[in-house]
This record gives sequence, structure tokens and C-alpha cells, in this order.
Amino acid sequence: MPSIGFAHIKGTRHEARPGAIVDAQGPVGDRPFCFVDVERAQVLKTVQNPRLIRMTTSLVDDTLTVTLPDGRSASGVPAGSGERLTCSYWKRPVDLELTDGPHSALASEWLGKSVRLARAHRGDVIYGAGLSIVTTASMRELADQSGHHELQDEAARFRATLVLDTDEPFIEETWRGRDVMLNVPDVGALRVRIGEPIARCAILDLDPITGERGSNLLKTLVASRPRNEAGEPYFGVNAEVIETSAAPDT
Repeated sequence: MPSIGFAHIKGTRHEARPGAIVDAQGPVGDRPFCFVDVERAQVLKTVQNPRLIRMTTSLVDDTLTVTLPDGRSASGVPAGSGERLTCSYWKRPVDLELTDGPHSALASEWLGKSVRLARAHRGDVIYGAGLSIVTTASMRELADQSGHHELQDEAARFRATLVLDTDEPFIEETWRGRDVMLNVPDVGALRVRIGEPIARCAILDLDPITGERGSNLLKTLVASRPRNEAGEPYFGVNAEVIETSAAPDT
């Protein structure tokens, strides 16, 4: 059965978001914020800052809450400070607005360096398309090849928007260019167009709860899967939303 998940702040823990609203740009609330190193004009990425994974987030109306594993939290409406910063994100410029509020101080203490919470234009700090998809059959295949048999319970390693149940490994790659109808519980029906396969990096080897390194998933993929020109193996596919239909009230 399809499930949906994402993070409200780029790089923080990827969490299940049942009942999410999805529109033509993807899930509402999917990474509208990021932490930035102002001095270096850099958006913080998980692979370089794995402690981000241990930060959980919620966004209710306009109130953003960030919670650390020791129970400390910061909550409030991230008000724009009027300060703007242009960062390079995957070789493209993104215009960000720095925010005021308690989130930056908590994150700076947790990460051990000065960072600011910034608001991005929708989709600007998302690596690929508005939706990303992985499938259960592909994860089972990778689990068998790598010996990492817990993978079925660790789909968040892939930080995919949607997890789909399938019987044939990598069948999703044969859907490229096709429109596919999905019924996502508590979200509704989605007609999506399948796009390019997703190139993967070392973030796969980070535990999705603790952020600790320790699996051999990337190495396994490199040895067994097609790769791009940079040598990054493909796993999962991008997709764009073509049409949505809200879930019925219960």
C-alpha cells in the first residue's frame, strides 16, 4: 500500500506524513525550510551533517517545531528577518530568506556551529522532482544483495516521497514517461508521470534514525546497478504530479 513521507526542514529526519496535502508541486510542507551556514553561503546537506537526521520536525498551520533526541525543542512561526542570502545548491543558485525565532539557536547548539533557519521558494532545496518513488520489491532485492535485511523497515534511508508496493524489482524504471494512477491512504488519488531514475550518494549508508554510518548499501548498488557519468548508482525514480483527488472524509 503506498505511503508518503518527507521532512519539513531539508536534511532533518524523513518521517511518515499520513494525511499530507499533495498538489501539482508535490506534498505541501515538503522542505520549505533549510539550515544554512551564512558565512559560507551553504545549504546544509545531510551527508555532510548527519546529526541533522536526529532532528524531528512538525509544521502545524504556520508553527514549526524542531525536537532533538534529548527532548529539547524549539517552536514558533519562522518570521522572515528581511535578510536574504543566495546559496549554491547542487550548482544552481537559490534565493533564501533568513528567519528569526528559536530554531536557529537550537540547531546551532546541536550541530556545533552557527547556522540559520532559512525559508526557500517551494521546491528550491529539493534535489530532484516534486515526487520521488521507491518500491518494496526493489528494496527487498537490495536487502538480499547487501545482507542488510532490516532495509524493509528503513525505507527512510532513501528519503523518497512515496513508497509503493510491487512484486518485481526495479519495475518502476520501466514506467519512465508513463502516467500512473496511485491511491495513497489518507491522501487521495494521484496521477503521476514517471521521470528519470534517481542517482544515489552516501546518504544511503546513514542510519535513518541515528545518522550513524555503517551499511554497505551504496557499495552494493555501485556493483550491481546502472550508474550515471559520475559513477552514482540509480535507485528509485522521480515523478511529477499530473492530477490529484482528495481522500474522502471518514
